[in-house]
Amino acid sequence: METKKKTAQKKIAVTEKNLQKAAERVLLRSRLVSLEVEFLRRRLGNTATPSDMEAQVIAVRKTPWNELVAN
Repeated sequence: METKKKTAQKKIAVTEKNLQKAAERVLLRSRLVSLEVEFLRRRLGNTATPSDMEAQVIAVRKTPWNELVAN
């Protein structure tokens, strides 16, 4: 019986550069616009795991523009 160990991901700083890198990984070389970056920085806070960043990048692309501006 094989058991898989879950490794805790290290939290990294939520910076524009790190968010753009996450976007390039999950959006196939697509970049975020400044409005999306600011929204993500407000939503994620100062630090987040890479998988959290990637999930939020995908979610922000599905979010209507009027919600990005309002928050």
